[in-house]
Amino acid sequence: MRFIYSSLLQLSWLFIKLAALFNDKLKLFVRGRRHVFDILQNSITAEDHVIWMHVASLGEYEQGLPLLEALRAEHPNHKILLTFFSPSGYEVKKNTPAADVVVYLPMDTISNSRRFLTLAHPSLCIFIKYEIWPNFLYELGKRNIPTFLVSARFSQKQSYFKWYGGFMRRALRTFNHFFVQDVISKELLETRGFKNVTVSGDTRFDRVYEILLRDNKLDFMEAFATDSLCMVAGSTWPEDEAILVDFINTSPLAMKFVIAPHNIKDAHIHKLKGALSKKTICFSEVGNAPLAEADVLIVDTIGLLTKIYAYANLAYVGGGFATGLHNTLEPAVFGVPVLIGPNYEGFKEVADLVTKGGVIPIEDGEEFSAMVERLVAGKSFRERTGALNSAYVQTHKGATHKIIRQLNPFL
Repeated sequence: MRFIYSSLLQLSWLFIKLAALFNDKLKLFVRGRRHVFDILQNSITAEDHVIWMHVASLGEYEQGLPLLEALRAEHPNHKILLTFFSPSGYEVKKNTPAADVVVYLPMDTISNSRRFLTLAHPSLCIFIKYEIWPNFLYELGKRNIPTFLVSARFSQKQSYFKWYGGFMRRALRTFNHFFVQDVISKELLETRGFKNVTVSGDTRFDRVYEILLRDNKLDFMEAFATDSLCMVAGSTWPEDEAILVDFINTSPLAMKFVIAPHNIKDAHIHKLKGALSKKTICFSEVGNAPLAEADVLIVDTIGLLTKIYAYANLAYVGGGFATGLHNTLEPAVFGVPVLIGPNYEGFKEVADLVTKGGVIPIEDGEEFSAMVERLVAGKSFRERTGALNSAYVQTHKGATHKIIRQLNPFL
């Protein structure tokens, strides 16, 4: 089965390289992997003690970051290697100070996994959430390298729990320990004979709680928001923006709006700004502009959204009408109500907060308008709703400490 898997992967790689000729993201995916082994050879010596963490993309990086920071603090003499599968994570975080070496994960072939592990020779390996690569795991097990799966979630739908999932279940047996988010995941693993499981929770709660404790002051937001109510819409897609634009253009409410689109390419920003009838300014245009006079601020850059949420009285998180919901915990930690689109299946924390009432799903523009107007008009309702979110984050933090305590004996 391993031979069939590897052969199919090689074939897929050929198709990806062909498709990359016509797709910018796939081009990054392919080009970024060309120099991985050279980087490893030049960055890691035989004497280095290496901790390797692998993440799929940006969301998993945020989950792994509290753990990386804790490992660096407790083991400063170890070199930290961070790998990404997706360009959307690597291209944003390739210069992160949280790691000493950042590269793409090579495709999961037998030869790649052997060469990678020979050059990296990690003392310990951490995979985040869903990243299960059988050839890498096989080689890690063969070399007796302690390997852990962190912030994992499992469901009955996954192949590990099906009659045909034997190959993938064998890959899971490489892990020395599973740190899972919930009891359901633990119970599912136990049905397949896995006893090395701890319900540690989700490290993302530690990540967002750290955001709350830092200095989140932004001079441009101080100038823009003044004393007005402010709604921050983060990681928006066109489907979200259609609702936001219609509301902003027609609403008589005296409030400020920040829109931080997922797509910050010039053409999209220009189109979005042109659709807004109220006084709008882009972050790239701020300079000496009179920000206090603007009604809408479009954030056409990355890296500021988590701090901007500190200025929100209510928030909207995009993706729930499109390809997938973005991070709702980042605004939730600041104790503000969070509105989302209707599609949030697979996000446990969102489902929990929808049940509690702190996160509010809306089906269309009419529901959006009604809820925003209710939140703006009712200060006590707005504050009670937001408090549900901050309390939830507070009670769920602490996963990093539980995990570190069990990893330290292996280092």
